[in-house]
Amino acid sequence: MSRDLIRPMRPGDVERIAELEKLCFRTPWSRNAIAGELKNAAAHYLVCEREGTVVAYAGMWVVFDEAHITNVAVAPDCRGCGLGRRMMLCAMRAARLYGAEQMTLEVRETNLAAQSLYASLDFEAAGVRKGYYSDTGESAFILWNRDIARTLETWRPGADHSES
Repeated sequence: MSRDLIRPMRPGDVERIAELEKLCFRTPWSRNAIAGELKNAAAHYLVCEREGTVVAYAGMWVVFDEAHITNVAVAPDCRGCGLGRRMMLCAMRAARLYGAEQMTLEVRETNLAAQSLYASLDFEAAGVRKGYYSDTGESAFILWNRDIARTLETWRPGADHSES
């Protein structure tokens, strides 16, 4: 098994992240939007590099004591091995370092795999954004983890039947 390196996003990662956006999302962020995040003081992005190639990333905005997950993506050929969970846990740790106490995100109502991942990390439904996704008009569930420090203190591999 290869070793993964999870690190902050750098300007040289923008092209690959734009490729992952196209592979993973129906309405991908543009290269310019991704590059703009590098200039946004509230934005913090992590990438997972495997054998020199970025295979996953997670992004968030941290404002005061809240972190808002903007994107989480894993290359299709790297899914199913817990990498999305690892990226979320690393994002939660980074959010704590930036002063966040709680974290929020939106998830498609049909994305059951992501909903299961977020539930395993103590995210709970707090509302619905009707028609949030412009490509389909699909609604998004608004999820919150109100105490990411507690999640990080109590989370253990396998506790939620995961392997990583």
